[in-house]
Amino acid sequence: MGNTIRYGMIGCGMMGHEHLRNIALLDNARVTVIFEPDTQMAASALETAPGARPVNSLVELLAQDDVDCLVITSPNFCHMDQLCEIATIRALPILVEKPLFTDIAHLAALKEFERNYPAPVWVAMEYRFMPPIAAFARRVVQATGGIKMLTIREHRFPFLTKVGDWNRFNAKTGGTFVEKCCHFFDLMRLLIGAEPVRIMASAAQDVNHLDETYDGLHSDIIDNGFVIVDFENGARAMLDLCMFAEGAEFQEEISAVGPLGKLEAKVPGPGRFWPEHLGAPPTPLLIESPRDPRGPVTTPIPVDPALLDAGDHNGSTFYQHQLFLKLVRGELDAPGVSLDDGKKAVLMGFAAQQSAQTGKAVELADWFAK
Repeated sequence: MGNTIRYGMIGCGMMGHEHLRNIALLDNARVTVIFEPDTQMAASALETAPGARPVNSLVELLAQDDVDCLVITSPNFCHMDQLCEIATIRALPILVEKPLFTDIAHLAALKEFERNYPAPVWVAMEYRFMPPIAAFARRVVQATGGIKMLTIREHRFPFLTKVGDWNRFNAKTGGTFVEKCCHFFDLMRLLIGAEPVRIMASAAQDVNHLDETYDGLHSDIIDNGFVIVDFENGARAMLDLCMFAEGAEFQEEISAVGPLGKLEAKVPGPGRFWPEHLGAPPTPLLIESPRDPRGPVTTPIPVDPALLDAGDHNGSTFYQHQLFLKLVRGELDAPGVSLDDGKKAVLMGFAAQQSAQTGKAVELADWFAK
């Protein structure tokens, strides 16, 4: 298995804690150093990773000898600045949470970073690695005969409370279509296997956070919307997002249809939010519905309970970390999710937000050329 790989954690809020719990499940891997400015979160992180020690800055973390790789789980608006700072000090393999950046103005810095950074960088797109979605991806071409229509629905709970309430503002998250939905735009590109050419969206803030103010500023994040995406190979995809629908049995529902049939994946939300009076949480499902012979075939895709306990993403954080660990060890040639993947998912989110604001479709060629 090789020597133990030692992790430096940059940011340990809610998602950072999920990463800590999943790294603890890996063989020959441990967190040695944590940089988390919030004292309460830092104390909690050290309880979750009792062998780690705290530092007071990113510079101090990078000066530690017992760090082989980095995991960035800081608030969205910190990611790009921290990547650039790391590049000037010490090049280590990085797993950086989505979204990769939160402002179009970051693109110049991202290009410079991508051109010059010598170590591998993996953008954390957990949804790719959820067992039901991974099973869907493996089966979708054969089941459909090639995707013509792809629909991704996420009906879920509102944004949770985070340190400093940073996730209540577009300026700090990038906006809901960036912060939350870059996952789904990434899945669209992955599953369809082609580049998007046009985006159209309608969205609003209708229910959540309407009366919330922070330092005199009103929360401005959208909580529902539709997005339609045209792809260069003629396929079309649609996103249906609602963040006041936590009463649903399944949180994500993905449907692909082609000339041979239809394939669906149904994914429940975090088990900790499932009402106890309803019994056990639902099991993820894969449903294949061929046109001939007609009749759906439903396959349960259970997830290891230990992995469900370690996070809110159906075990995907663990499977992503397994692969990232192989990358750090030199057992993989390239990251499973590249900087280019991360960039295009964010740009699709920005374009969708522009379309929703203007009521006009956005051509993506100019955006991808930025």
